[in-house]
Amino acid sequence: MNANITTRKLETIEDMRLMQSLEKTVWGSESIPIHQTYTAVTNGGLMLGAFDGEKIVGFSYGFTGFANGKTYLCSHMLGIHPDYQLMGIGKTLKEEQRKFAIDMGYDLITWTFDPLESRNAYLNLSKLYGVCEIYLENWYGEMEDGLNKGLPTDRFKIEWWITSKRVEESYIPTIDRFDRPFTVGSSEQGNPILEWGERDIPINSAGIEIPIPENFQLIKQNEPQLALDWRLKIREIFQTLFRAEYALVSVNRTTYGIHYYQVVKRNTIPLNTNERGEIE
Repeated sequence: MNANITTRKLETIEDMRLMQSLEKTVWGSESIPIHQTYTAVTNGGLMLGAFDGEKIVGFSYGFTGFANGKTYLCSHMLGIHPDYQLMGIGKTLKEEQRKFAIDMGYDLITWTFDPLESRNAYLNLSKLYGVCEIYLENWYGEMEDGLNKGLPTDRFKIEWWITSKRVEESYIPTIDRFDRPFTVGSSEQGNPILEWGERDIPINSAGIEIPIPENFQLIKQNEPQLALDWRLKIREIFQTLFRAEYALVSVNRTTYGIHYYQVVKRNTIPLNTNERGEIE
């Protein structure tokens, strides 16, 4: 990360305005009302900003979540100014978020991301060591912003067990070989095609790799019908794998326009433990 970039908590009404202005720049849509963000961060939520001098160039925003008797931090947004992307600021903000969240008493942070956005996938899984076993179909319904318009808003839900061995020791399951049951072809415009029809999805392998395009937004722009084809096939594959108790743990990046998700059986990943020391 640029040595001139600093981070701090965002806590005041003026801080909320800074976050709001950057939100509009990043997504090009209406921003969250200040009364909502301010209420969230003064009631168990957490907002952090990244700054180049006095200029805000990144932020993370999370609020308290509760489900099945457990409290956690729901990390709703991570935004980086377009001029400051690919500089490691997102990772730095997440690491700072983890530190503050632990001090606040959280041991779990969750968030969602598009399964076909490979850059976000690599950060969430291979750099932060989150895991995923939840597929949310068309989670936000139809959206009109530039990143989401025209496709079902399917999402992965990441679980980041911030005090687990998986995170603290950068744990990756050791698999001798990942099976690759799916092949990738090429369209007339040179975009990747997932070549898979009615074949069974393997559920007996120790590890499986599933291809995704390196640049999904380019496919959306050039071949929207192919983008929908990727969406629906990836949806079916991961819904099947998650029902079979696999979990998503990492991304294997290549140099030829396709990256590979890596999944293993969830019970092989050291996350949280119960009082008997068993993985849950």
